[in-house]
Amino acid sequence: MLSDALRFATVVVIDDMVPNLRLLESSLKAFGLKQVHAFSNSAEGLAWLQSNHWDLLLLDLDMPAPNGFEVLQALAGRDRNAAPVIIVTALSGVEDRRHGLELGANDYICKPLDLPELLLRVCNNLQLSLASQALHHERDQLEEKVQRRTQQLRESFQAVIRSLGRAACYKDNETGNHILRIGESAALMATALGADREFVERLRLAAPMHDVGKIGIPDAILAKPGPLNPEEREIMNHHARIGYEILFDEQHSSLTDLAAEIALYHHERWDGSGYPQGLKGEAIPLAARIVALSDVYDALRSPRPYKRPWTAEATQAYILEQSGKQFDPQLVAIMARLFDQLEELIERLADDDESGIGDLRVKLQGATIRGE
Repeated sequence: MLSDALRFATVVVIDDMVPNLRLLESSLKAFGLKQVHAFSNSAEGLAWLQSNHWDLLLLDLDMPAPNGFEVLQALAGRDRNAAPVIIVTALSGVEDRRHGLELGANDYICKPLDLPELLLRVCNNLQLSLASQALHHERDQLEEKVQRRTQQLRESFQAVIRSLGRAACYKDNETGNHILRIGESAALMATALGADREFVERLRLAAPMHDVGKIGIPDAILAKPGPLNPEEREIMNHHARIGYEILFDEQHSSLTDLAAEIALYHHERWDGSGYPQGLKGEAIPLAARIVALSDVYDALRSPRPYKRPWTAEATQAYILEQSGKQFDPQLVAIMARLFDQLEELIERLADDDESGIGDLRVKLQGATIRGE
């Protein structure tokens, strides 16, 4: 006796000989199958197969176009286990049998038919079909659960990353919007450079952590309204190494690895006069070169305890003037094309509280960003 799953499986029969078609249809229904679709026109049958779900096909070969071989070719992309095909034909030659199986048939039965044998093969192939579909369904559900869990872990991880960035901002009297702008502007530049989407998204998340090492710098140095003396400058410069040590993990994550790299190298300069290693040119990792530009642009345009915000014109002139000195010339050229978009970004993610700017001191020397 057929199980409910087998009884309600969808079986399709294509045979241009109407008496043969009716015999197969009635035999399958008598066997207990409820969903039997019979087609004497092979083109109509093929169209139905390509538009609907089915569990088993009984297919004649010797028919007007499309013949059975052509139908098999049209169904070549199907999952053979989930949608098996039994050839039921009077063509009993070895070449026909081999060709049918090569084209993807699962089984081959020659006419005249032994109906009990045919029904056994139908049952066996339906069991294969339904078992395969069940495995696919279980696999899809498992993949969906894995994807959902992976997304939850990614979101949790990203929340921790953002928290680290905000921690550095609170320590340095900066704003959460500042770190958002750094991430967005760095991603904007990387996109304009032609970087792949995965790198752009990792950079968007990693860039805001560039100054997380300032957590380890004394408040008296971070909040000092005037220029730092040499001893204070040496302590301040150590924030790059501190940031790397905070972010680098021996278990390795593509995101934290990138964030650690940016934290360590974003104060290197194109001409080799930066820190902590005095790297020059393309020896400085690309992500760090991008973030260096994004950070300086945004820092110049923002108020700090030691300076007023620079105008867009003054900031852009400084960026262009430092091409080949502080910054990668290629990246400066790219940023120059994005100046309007960067200003729109600053306006869209403006800091909420800029009170007291009139009392801030103006630092007029070239190195105007604390940490430079």
